[in-house]
Amino acid sequence: MTNFYNVAIILSFIGLWINAILPENLEIILGFILIFSFGILHGSNDILILDTIQNKSNTNPFSQILLTYIIVVLSAVVIFYFLPSVAVILFIIFSGFHFGEQHWENQNFKASKSIRNLLYLFYGLFVLNLLFICQPKEVIAVVETITGKNISETLIQYTFAINSVLFGFTVLYLVLKKPDLKKQLLTEGFYLLLFAVIFKVGTLIWSFAIYFIFWHSIPSLIEQIDFIYGRVTKQSMWNYCKKALPYWLISIVGMAIMIYIFKDSGLFYALFFSFIAAVTFPHTIVINKLFKNKKTQP
Repeated sequence: MTNFYNVAIILSFIGLWINAILPENLEIILGFILIFSFGILHGSNDILILDTIQNKSNTNPFSQILLTYIIVVLSAVVIFYFLPSVAVILFIIFSGFHFGEQHWENQNFKASKSIRNLLYLFYGLFVLNLLFICQPKEVIAVVETITGKNISETLIQYTFAINSVLFGFTVLYLVLKKPDLKKQLLTEGFYLLLFAVIFKVGTLIWSFAIYFIFWHSIPSLIEQIDFIYGRVTKQSMWNYCKKALPYWLISIVGMAIMIYIFKDSGLFYALFFSFIAAVTFPHTIVINKLFKNKKTQP
């Protein structure tokens, strides 16, 4: 995955260049195109991943796994409808862990399960909070649209500070236990600095799209294809896309219908992030199972 991160760096700088030459409205449209293509695609094959896990481990019946997946999706929808503030907090926590797990799971270092989980969580939350603190006005507007509550910029700053301390202590612990990680952590520091620049100069959607697509979705797609088909080739990528196409189309059509129905209500961002959240909850669980299954395989 390190080789792809080198590509991601180049793509990120291209993203910065696009930010400099495109007007804001076109930049936002391009950001949504990336999110609705690669972003939605990377979460469209959860059912196939679950089926692959069941076939490899021969544990729970597939029908039981599928039922659990559907229940999680419906639960997310219900929570967003009745308890939107709770849903937003859970979405941030789940997304943070998911981003961190995808980024760090294949890094070559040994640590206890609890320490790795803390690293996944605090790293992912740090990236998200970095985005929030760089785009506070847009984040406040989105949160108010979803929850009806007006959070303050001070709250965003305090949350970022607390998360930074927790993330810093976790990294310090790892360095003290594994001094050979210092070089790797310097590289990670460069990535975070690059994220900060991207988040600061772009709009909320464009900044999120650059990170979400180049640093998360595409690496996740590579991971999933390798897990399902044993290797990443043109044929396996084509097979993956064919399997994902029906779910991807359903997602796109569903989102398009919601946008059309509520196009004049000013709820677009609320619907967009609520939709992303509804599929993030089960997707996070599926990818966690994927990584656990890989560890148990000979």
